[in-house]
Parts: sequence; structure tokens; C-alpha cells
Amino acid sequence: MKNPAQSASPGPAASQAATSTPSSTSSSAPRSTHWAHIGESTFVAGLLFLYGVHRLLGRWPFRLCLYPVVFYYWATRPLARRASLDYLRRLQAAHRVFARTPNWRHSLRHFIAFADSLLDKLLALSGRYRFEHMRFTGREPLFAMIERGQGGIFITAHIGCLELCRAAIADRHAALRLTVLVHTAHAERFNRVLQRLGDQAHDGSGSRVQLLQVSEVTPATAVLLAEKVAQGEFIAIAGDRVPVALHNHAAKTVRAPFLGAQAAFPIGPYVLAALLRCPLYLMACTRVMVPGPRGKPVSSYELRFEPIAEQVLLPRADRQGALAELAARYALCLDATVARSPYDWFNFFPFWDSPDPSNARAPRP
Repeated sequence: MKNPAQSASPGPAASQAATSTPSSTSSSAPRSTHWAHIGESTFVAGLLFLYGVHRLLGRWPFRLCLYPVVFYYWATRPLARRASLDYLRRLQAAHRVFARTPNWRHSLRHFIAFADSLLDKLLALSGRYRFEHMRFTGREPLFAMIERGQGGIFITAHIGCLELCRAAIADRHAALRLTVLVHTAHAERFNRVLQRLGDQAHDGSGSRVQLLQVSEVTPATAVLLAEKVAQGEFIAIAGDRVPVALHNHAAKTVRAPFLGAQAAFPIGPYVLAALLRCPLYLMACTRVMVPGPRGKPVSSYELRFEPIAEQVLLPRADRQGALAELAARYALCLDATVARSPYDWFNFFPFWDSPDPSNARAPRP
């Protein structure tokens, strides 16, 4: 089982690609609450065992084996548990998506949703996920770009099952080439499992995702990424992870409203898109219920693409203002996405600068 606070992390380091006014994720949060400083709790043998249970017996036996593990981690990870409840209560205040104020049951369900997504990650990377019920939204402009040989940047979030994105697009369009910027130093064992399954996958098209480990974007890295985009490839980078600390743990961020309060977002995706002079799209993969056999609803995923900017311009006269506007667009898309899929956002660490006032008198779970 992997620590929920450490889901696979695409692209935070790229947020350090250019200069900006440094700020921290949380002025009141200690250094240990930064996502990159929370220790990994992955056991490779356990993950592979659970994956084998699914292959032999199916999803429900897998869940029966997994749920006790999820409960243990939920009960023994107070930081992640409180962050989960803080997020769910902010979401409730902003959108009223629950019948009542979220409590510990909602937080536990949030953890279960994360754990369930781990299986789909493994299935996607092993080539065993079935896409017939998957829903696509906003794919036409993307497929047109692929046909033209035009590359771009996907700004992602830790929502749903991102590993399904590459596999699902390749299932519909074999020409896709995708490089995911990742920070894997904090989750090496889990990523070894993903890499092992990915090496075993054969989709028949030769299309594979490439994970590019970065702790900072150097000039050499920027040149490499520019070459990839020029060749019609796509770069994926997270927009909801404050970058790995730099210069005495100061992070280069910009502030934007999200779920009713200001939050810090990395500038990296926007700076990178400006440097590479390419379109910037949001890519998210969230769980939905869709009609299945005989009209019976089945659980699947929706892969959604939304344009953030066809061209990113950062004028010297108002560079910070342009970054803030782009981050606000992203935060607005993220806000709408989590409102549709409240349990699918897997940021189990303090995200906002100050606690939600509505939680001040609420008992801790």
C-alpha cells in the first residue's frame, strides 16, 4: 500500500523553471508537511500480491484484501486524514456536493477511492485495462493537433487515474508520444512497480509513456523538452504540486482562488509553455458512472481535455499578472473538476495557507 500523501507526482520540479517571487506552500505549515518530505510507505511485494489477487479473482476480492490496509493507513496518518477532511469541507462550503457536512466517514471514503485508483494504475500500465466504457470529453482539438504533428503541454492534477490518460489516448490514437515530468525520489518503490508493469505492457503501437525524473529544470532539460514538442510530442506536468523546495525551501508559486480561498500553485507549467511556445491544455481523468451492458450503470472514467491557452505570453511589464491569470484559469477548471468528482482529488497534505474557518470548532477525526 502506498502512502496517500505520496501519489505519483508529475512535474513539480518543473515549476522552478524561471524566476518569480518566492513563497511557501503554507506560511504556518512546518517543512515536514511539504508533499516531498513525507515518507513513502510502499511495499512492492504487497502491491504485486494485490495485483495478483485481482488477476485471479477480480476486483471485489481485491477490495476485500485492500480495505483493512486502507483503514490502517487512514487511522495512522493524522496529517493526511486532516488534510482530506479540510479539503472535503471546503468543497462542501463551495459547492454543497454532500448531503451533510463531511465527517470521518467521508474522509475514509476519500482514502478508499485513492486506494481503488491504485489498481487502475496497475491495470493501465500493464495493458489490462478495458476502455470500452471510457468517456472522452474535448478530445477533438487534441486529436487534430496529433494529426498535424503539433506538440503541446498537458497541465494535470492529482485527480483520478492519470496513468489511464496515456493508455486511453494511445488506444484511440496510436501516434501519441507523452513525456511525464515526475519527482520520484520520494516514492521509488512504488514507481518501480509501475515501471515493471509498464515494461511488460504491449499495446501493439509502440506508443509508451516516458517518465522524466527532474528535481529542477536545467537548460539542458529545457532543450530536451523543446525538441520533444517540436517533434509533435506532449509534455505532462502537474499544476497542483508546489515545487520541490529551492533556496532555503522557498517555492516559486503564484496565488489563485480555489474552493473559496487563496492557494499557492506552481508557475512551472505556464513558464514552460511560454518557453516552448506551445498550447497548454488541462488533462484530467475522473471516475464516472456510465451505461454498461443491458443499460446497467458501471464505474468507468472520463478523460477530459480543456484548453487553458493556445499560446502562453508572459510580458515583462506584467509577468506576475499573466502568471496569476493563467493559474486562476487552471484553478477554475480544477474547481469544476473536483465538484463533479469530489473523492478523486488525491492531495493528502495541507494545501491552503490557513485552516478552513468552518473546521475551527469541528472535532478532529
